[in-house]
Amino acid sequence: MAENIEQTVRTRRVFYIPGYDPIHPRRYRELYRKEGSAQARISDYQIALSPKKGGGNYGWNVAAHIDGVDVEAQVDVLVWSDIVRISMSNSILATYGQLVQTAWVYIASGALWRLMKLRKGPVIAALYPVGMLLLQLLTAALAGKLLYAGVTFFGGPAWFKGIAAAAGVGLGWQVLRWFKKHDGKLFAYYLMHDYAFGAATRGANPPALETRMTEFGDAIAQALRSDVDEVLVVGHSSGAHLGVSILADLIRAGRVPADGPALAFMTLGQVVPMVSFLRDAHRLRADLRFLSQCEGLTWVDVTAPGDGCAFALCDPVAVSGVAPEDKRWPLVFSAAFTQSLTPARWKELRWRFFRLHFQYLCAFDAPKDYDYFQITAGPHSLAERYAGRPASRSRIVKPVNKFTSTAP
Repeated sequence: MAENIEQTVRTRRVFYIPGYDPIHPRRYRELYRKEGSAQARISDYQIALSPKKGGGNYGWNVAAHIDGVDVEAQVDVLVWSDIVRISMSNSILATYGQLVQTAWVYIASGALWRLMKLRKGPVIAALYPVGMLLLQLLTAALAGKLLYAGVTFFGGPAWFKGIAAAAGVGLGWQVLRWFKKHDGKLFAYYLMHDYAFGAATRGANPPALETRMTEFGDAIAQALRSDVDEVLVVGHSSGAHLGVSILADLIRAGRVPADGPALAFMTLGQVVPMVSFLRDAHRLRADLRFLSQCEGLTWVDVTAPGDGCAFALCDPVAVSGVAPEDKRWPLVFSAAFTQSLTPARWKELRWRFFRLHFQYLCAFDAPKDYDYFQITAGPHSLAERYAGRPASRSRIVKPVNKFTSTAP
């Protein structure tokens, strides 16, 4: 979109907000290094990483040579993985308690059925841990029952049957422990904790997260007072709705200088409706409404129907039922996985749902107008890159949310 525009960005600050992820942020550095190198080979440009100097947030520096010009960027990861890990520290029994509570919050409020009107993929992803955990419980119960039946097949005194019953319960418990130990492949506990995180407060932010978001806002505000050409905030998955509230707070507080760097916001693979459709998500809905009217930033929302974990092409403001008449943002379009990846690559990734949810941060075989590395390290601002770019015609803007209040 911006090939014929002269270079306007020579230096950039990028703030990446991860989703609900307990992993150390070095994972994102290695992903950027590996995939950026691959995209550079495909698209014929140069990109290199070096260690970030100084303290502060975890990050790295990027030196790129794109479209014949040099660009420098500093990428900071706004880490909240420690909060995620604490929320995932529940016992097996507590996790099953979360299952009941989370299912009740989404089903009793009607949010689950309204979310299905948007995209079935992320709703199925939300139901997966429920089904998998119940299947694990059933398997454990059957294992214990079979042990009890086998031991008592020939009868015996009551005390013997009592011992057999205890052994059956013990075996069932060990089966549940085995499943939890191997959740790195099944993701049932991980996803259950993810959806329970928002459901526990019915869409409100926990105090620890609010405190961390304030710290994130301070870091972004400091960058906005520097002499870089663009400050780009990237929110991936659950990080998208954190970014909405952080930037809304900054703009409301007058912490975005009119003569400062260009402010850009890009949401990738967003799951905003999973939170904004809950009863007490007043803050998020108010922030969505406010940010959608702001002239002081550019907001681009990129998803793809091939990503079954995201609300693809769902305008997060509109579907949440809070779109004002003078709505400006976000610009919603697709990363078009099926067109930007070769048939062989798409076949390889099609059923790897979690990997596809991170494809926005990876290399494409034949990128169209979305290239994560040109956006974060290229010579054009987000506003210039997508100036005049129409929204996807297949985007969903119908408001289906029952809860549209923006104040308690």
